[in-house]
Amino acid sequence: MRGLLITFEGTEGCGKSTQLTILAQKLTEMGHIVRTLREPGGTPIGEEIRHTLKHSTANANMAPETELLLMNASRAQLVREVITPALAARQIVLCDRFYDSTIAYQAFGRRLSMASVQAIVDFAVGDVRPDLTLLLKVPITVSEQRRKARIGSSKVRDRMEEADREFFERVEQGYESISAADGMRVRTVDATQDVESVSTDIWKWVQPLVEAWTGQGVNTLKSLGEYKQSTLNDPESEISRD
Repeated sequence: MRGLLITFEGTEGCGKSTQLTILAQKLTEMGHIVRTLREPGGTPIGEEIRHTLKHSTANANMAPETELLLMNASRAQLVREVITPALAARQIVLCDRFYDSTIAYQAFGRRLSMASVQAIVDFAVGDVRPDLTLLLKVPITVSEQRRKARIGSSKVRDRMEEADREFFERVEQGYESISAADGMRVRTVDATQDVESVSTDIWKWVQPLVEAWTGQGVNTLKSLGEYKQSTLNDPESEISRD
């Protein structure tokens, strides 16, 4: 059996990185081998691309198409160099952003052709798909406040955070569309709560997945397929679908 791929998504300032770290620690303490990754980045090549995309002084005039291709160049390397081998070794991979970010940011935010974006994403990731995606949601006003505070306090420029509010509103619409289209994989978490409450809500989604994966679920689910089907079909499930 392969490992698990759990991705974290959301607009700027939603607390993804903090929650990924908390979950990684919890899973590690349980005895699992956990790999924590970020996009763009996660490999030596990817980190060079990340610098070009976000921090380089030469990226001010970067075309949306260039951004799309660079994001997916980093992703293609990450999938082949790290994610695929880790899953083959039955590790749990936690990734701060994955291809849903490209749909939200480049297709919706940058208004690039959805067909073109999807084709490039599919080429970059091959057959790798997340087992669970945690979408951390905060109101656009909260996201904007946190983003501006981070820009003001950071010594390192981040081009992606310099976009206007209308761009991030389109990104939010993108995430809403993704969640509506794939509600079994994408689970929404209210990230306006305190850190502990958010991590508790995240664990409500992660725990049954991990138990199904290890064969330790209450009903001794035999496969991830049975787990996914049960959460979709069982109207009495303790986990809400909002």
